[in-house]
Amino acid sequence: MVRRAVSRLFELGRLEFTPGAIQALAAAGTSPWVLVERHVHGDWGDVTDHEASANVLALVGRQCLMSAYNVGDSLRVWVFTEADRSRTTVMLPEDYDGPADREDWTCTTW
Repeated sequence: MVRRAVSRLFELGRLEFTPGAIQALAAAGTSPWVLVERHVHGDWGDVTDHEASANVLALVGRQCLMSAYNVGDSLRVWVFTEADRSRTTVMLPEDYDGPADREDWTCTTW
């Protein structure tokens, strides 16, 4: 069987991982790289239809991209990519220090 590489939808920039995300994912036996790969290929994870549509528009409009993944029974992990694609951060929701409403996101406040 031949596997075809699927190209990334966008550049990730510098990758950052919060300590909480690293610890929680290690405890859950999940690699953060799996989530980053899903994110960069357009698998936005466990988000609403509205959030998924916003990500699709953000690809064209060069806006912030956000994915959310439920890992196991109780762990939720977010992956954010800056609008200018300079940085992607893997974090827990409690690590986020920005506006709660996507319309106010700048993705630079964590």
